[in-house]
Amino acid sequence: MLLQDLEKKSLIQPPAWLSHNTQLLTVMGSLAYGVSSDSSDYDVYGWCIPPQGIVFPHLNGLIPGFSKNIPKFDQWQQHHILDQSALAGKGREYDFQVFNVVKYFALCMENNPNMIDSLFVPQNCILHITQVGNIVRENRKLFLHKGLWPKYKGYSFSQLHKSLGKNPEEGSKRKELRDTYGMDTKFLYHVVRLLSEAEQMLATGDLDLQETGRREHMKAIRRGEVPEEEIRKWAADKEKQLEDLYHKSHLPWGPDENKIKQLLLNVLEHHYGSLEKCVTQPEKAVEALKQIAEIINTNHRLLYG
Repeated sequence: MLLQDLEKKSLIQPPAWLSHNTQLLTVMGSLAYGVSSDSSDYDVYGWCIPPQGIVFPHLNGLIPGFSKNIPKFDQWQQHHILDQSALAGKGREYDFQVFNVVKYFALCMENNPNMIDSLFVPQNCILHITQVGNIVRENRKLFLHKGLWPKYKGYSFSQLHKSLGKNPEEGSKRKELRDTYGMDTKFLYHVVRLLSEAEQMLATGDLDLQETGRREHMKAIRRGEVPEEEIRKWAADKEKQLEDLYHKSHLPWGPDENKIKQLLLNVLEHHYGSLEKCVTQPEKAVEALKQIAEIINTNHRLLYG
């Protein structure tokens, strides 16, 4: 597995337990969107299941908000990792982000665009996946809801605003794009990507990151073939269309927290074994109390009529 290979080469330094407990590792960015070039970055996202004491510190007698030195882990990231031996000696540079499964679920439930993309990447972009990782991937549509629209709209117009940024750093890729095309084609293609993804999810409840029409539109933008004014007009028109689609969409208005929580517990139980000592099940306690109350009432009727 990639993480373990790079660890052996001393190129990355994740927590000692991380690589063996990573459930999904996938290529993101332009490779996942089907618009990559030879110079594209190799962004890798994933999620892992930390040791039980990190997810459930109370098992070690620790109380969040009270106890000190509670072990915490949200995510591990390491950037610009150059493996000179990759690609038959041509070399490859990696950027890594691997999330705690709990944080990953929370971000997916919020419909964070990067996390949603990682759920829906094409199969050929998956570098590593376990049986537990497949359980989540098979239930990926469970995370989608109408809250995705304000999220994606906010991200897309942030990209639009950034494309107007003045004086990019000399020698940077942004400066090179501005000098070559007269506009920041990378920021602008992300505007199209985000709005088009939102449209597909609102309309179909599903997401194909390499949908042909979107992919070809983004490629044309990256080649500098679409004028900036045309892209901005397209974005303004698309926003109006999506406001209408948002209300008509059959997606739920918000996340089904109970189902998502149950999926998370299933994943943790699959990995750790029984969660009986980790998580209380209030519904079971309530059901037991109902049964006790019924027994008391029955005996009361038998004794006193």
